[in-house]
Amino acid sequence: MHPLFTLTLAAAAVALPAAALAQKSAADGIAEYRKMLEDGNPAELFEMKGEELWKQKRGPKNASLEACDLGKGPGVVKGAFVELPRYFADTQKVQDLEDRLVTCMATLQGFDGKAIAATAFGRGEMANVTALATWIAASSRGMKFNLPTGHVEEKRFYELGKRAFFYRGGPMDFSCASCHGVDGQRIRLQDLPNLTKNPGDGVGFAAWPAYRVSNGQMWSMQLRLNDCFRQQRFPYPGFASDVTIALGSYMGINARGAESIAPAIKR
Repeated sequence: MHPLFTLTLAAAAVALPAAALAQKSAADGIAEYRKMLEDGNPAELFEMKGEELWKQKRGPKNASLEACDLGKGPGVVKGAFVELPRYFADTQKVQDLEDRLVTCMATLQGFDGKAIAATAFGRGEMANVTALATWIAASSRGMKFNLPTGHVEEKRFYELGKRAFFYRGGPMDFSCASCHGVDGQRIRLQDLPNLTKNPGDGVGFAAWPAYRVSNGQMWSMQLRLNDCFRQQRFPYPGFASDVTIALGSYMGINARGAESIAPAIKR
């Protein structure tokens, strides 16, 4: 073997482990960064606001949300988050947490549900919906996801969500699966979880709502999905539209058994 070729092979053998080590260190560094921020996660402020809003008498009917049924009976909050989206007989549709909260705000407190749904994220009553969702999610922190699948609509929404997840389109020909359909993909030094299967505790669906350090905002799952559509160069879907609820059903059912860490903290 030519000496120069031998030297090249030796250099490659050294460089490959070094590159792998650098890649691993980047991922570990991000994980350590998040860990340091967890103790002072600003999401706690939204949790406090959400709990106050749940108990406060508000709206045209001057009522609280303490009779709101999130799927486990009127007023039961603990454990509700890890079983949503799910089918509700009173509305005859599958709803996620945010959509269900708007229903309760309309029926119990007298707010205009359509007006809330049309409000921009982070403003007015929509900001209150995010705070409520943050507190309710926190009430199930550490519990394992177990979305119900017994109703025909729950099954249908899972299949709709699966189709939407793999649907490619737009000027970039992207789908949700373009980023989250295989193992080992990364973006901006961050691992991208494979959401077509159970990604494990606290990853993907099990981490939202989450506080975004980069913009100082609390992001709900509905907003997270909206931003995914933006990155695919699609128009924003309507709040709690069938496609966002279906995607939540698909990811939530795939996350069965994963432990919720919501509200988490993100880059």
